Amino acid sequence: MISAARLGPEAGMLLKAARVRVRLSTREVERLSLRLADEKKNREYHISHTWLTDVEKGDFTPSIYKLYALSVIYKCTFDEVLGYFGIHMGNIGTDQTRLALPRTHLIGEQTRDPVSKLPMPSELNYGVTLQKTNLVSRIFHQWGGMPATLLPRKGSHSFVYGYIGLEDFTLYPLIRPGSFVEIDPQQKRIDRIPWSNEYDRPIFFVELRDGYACSWCELAEGRLVLLPSPRSRSRLREVRFPNDADVIGRVTAVSMRIAEEEGGLVQSGDPGRQKDRGSPPTPR
Repeated sequence: MISAARLGPEAGMLLKAARVRVRLSTREVERLSLRLADEKKNREYHISHTWLTDVEKGDFTPSIYKLYALSVIYKCTFDEVLGYFGIHMGNIGTDQTRLALPRTHLIGEQTRDPVSKLPMPSELNYGVTLQKTNLVSRIFHQWGGMPATLLPRKGSHSFVYGYIGLEDFTLYPLIRPGSFVEIDPQQKRIDRIPWSNEYDRPIFFVELRDGYACSWCELAEGRLVLLPSPRSRSRLREVRFPNDADVIGRVTAVSMRIAEEEGGLVQSGDPGRQKDRGSPPTPR
């Protein structure tokens, strides 16, 4: 569908400049879009020349199908075309972090993708080692951030990612609320992994009937015991296993903030609402 809202002429002017760059008339764009619509078997990809003229004047905001068609025809990336309208895909991670959610949940499966293979700036090809502690912000400032997939990893199978809700203090302070965790779905056996201390003790991501849990686990006579960190002041939980719980996998990596940004917003359920920003709530 086409939005009736006007965003101003800037986006339309940029679209027109992209069309002129590839030396196409509006009618030629219409013919090419019709071919794409036929291939996709979806008329939403079709762009009439009169509609395109109106868009270039800033009268309409294109639908995602028409934006996709324009990016294909103009030989632009979809991200670039979205950028004409003020939508920057590179901001998704930052925006998702700012809009933190209260409850623990799965994020989804992620395999190795093309974005993990970013070219390293030539001046950084020498003298940089990921084995030593360093300021990532200085080393990779030219990239605008360091992809997590650049971190050393053994194996090539898929991982699942989870988010620890702002109200979930189960393993505090080992894993703080608002953290992201990497989960290996191939490691689900709770009783076969040796450990010597709380830092080595395996952590599992578990799906329950009413949500998710990220905790130490033990099996006891057909029940799964979800063990919290002693310092979290959270309560131990027991559920029938496997009837009421499904082990997603073992947590293999954690990404978490250990200090609040200066002037950062406090989200609902954020421990930052307390006097001690790092303290868990007292159980009721």
